[in-house]
Amino acid sequence: MSKKILIVTDNVPEQINGVVVTFQNIEKHAVLDGYTIVYLDPREFLSFSCPGYPEVKLACPWNIGEKIKEISPNYIHIATEGPVGLAARLYLDNRRIRYNTSYHTKFPEFLKQIYGIPERFTWGYMRWFHKHSGKVLVNTESMLSLLVRKGFTGRMITWTRGVDRGEFTPTIKHVRNEKPIVLYVGRVSKEKNLDELCVLQDKYNIEIVGDGPYRNTLEKKYSKVKFLGYQKGVELANSYARADVFAFPSKSDTFGIVMIEAMSVGTPVAAHPVDGPIDIVEKTTGCLSDDLDEAIQVCLNLDRKQIENMSKKWTWEECWNIFRDNLIPIK
Repeated sequence: MSKKILIVTDNVPEQINGVVVTFQNIEKHAVLDGYTIVYLDPREFLSFSCPGYPEVKLACPWNIGEKIKEISPNYIHIATEGPVGLAARLYLDNRRIRYNTSYHTKFPEFLKQIYGIPERFTWGYMRWFHKHSGKVLVNTESMLSLLVRKGFTGRMITWTRGVDRGEFTPTIKHVRNEKPIVLYVGRVSKEKNLDELCVLQDKYNIEIVGDGPYRNTLEKKYSKVKFLGYQKGVELANSYARADVFAFPSKSDTFGIVMIEAMSVGTPVAAHPVDGPIDIVEKTTGCLSDDLDEAIQVCLNLDRKQIENMSKKWTWEECWNIFRDNLIPIK
């Protein structure tokens, strides 16, 4: 009989972010291993759009306990700290039902940048939220160290990410461009620090794949930057392959799956020496610098074949294995 894993999340499947991508990819390996993954997300409740972020849904999960009992899982994993995750956490703790959690997003930094909420308040909430988790899955070693410094207790496990090379295969080969193409893929929002990339529009052909609330502002400010909207599959793989450098200007992400997607087709990564990139980017696969332009220049001279070979250590199978091996039986 299949073992049932309940994933409690504040994300809906239509969102394009690291949390959604991660669970969509490990689900395939879960099925092969005899597990069934079931989701409890805002679609199950009355919900409304988050101010400034319409694709983010805030739910009112009053009857979450009934839904959890109806699902009757063998394992419960709380993936996010929003209203749905919070309601599940309170219900499970009150009934002494065991679960584990994961830390995906630097909400303290995000809420400070977007809404001006002091980080100390959000860090306090985060420590409390994960306090009773059997195990907390964390994206990288540097993020784990940060959480320890911020006062997190309990057992924390580093949880890698991957690339599905069966579906993520370009149909074109890279040709060096006279005016280098510098690509960004991801959410187009203020906290992603995209202005630092876009100001280089006269020096490079800047291409941005994705969408978000900051796109209109950037389009008005930077007329030479190409905004390509959302892409996936072969179309996205070809964008990575066509680019000379992949730029990751964000200073607030916890991993950045897009970096290893770029590397999987041989495209070097230019980023800042911050949590996330410092765990992923090596001297042979990219460059980390406080000066993004300087990092791009270094990347233009790296060996793309070596980058592609180095990226093969990132697999969704290993991501699933870590997730599976750290599941907590509910009793």
